[in-house]
Amino acid sequence: MTFIEPSFRCDYGFNIHTHGLTVINYNCVILATFPVNIGAGAFIAPGVCLACSGHAIDAQQRSNGIGTSAPITIGDNVWIGANSVVCGGVTIGAGSVIGAGSVVTKDIPSGVVAAGVPCKVIRPVTEEDKINQDDILF
Repeated sequence: MTFIEPSFRCDYGFNIHTHGLTVINYNCVILATFPVNIGAGAFIAPGVCLACSGHAIDAQQRSNGIGTSAPITIGDNVWIGANSVVCGGVTIGAGSVIGAGSVVTKDIPSGVVAAGVPCKVIRPVTEEDKINQDDILF
């Protein structure tokens, strides 16, 4: 099951594949000129952009309409924080968390917290990250 909040924008749509419960929050964009695979249990926060497509760096090629495209793979149980960008060719491993405002230009392994511009691994996800049941507000 996939939940998508408005406004959602994509260029093709048929290249977007979800594999179980997926939540895509408000104001997300998926430029899927190549397949985008989103694993089960993925949470994509508001304002996230998944961009398979790019343009040639060379000005002449760019003006001739030459571009690039590469797939994006988001593993099971990944959380991508608000206003992050995931570039084409990137795989985010299962269970990882991407901090808000990150720009993910390279693969992120499974089970880590990663953030920044460019996005880098900060630390592994550990048992200490579990929320104490007494601290739950809702």
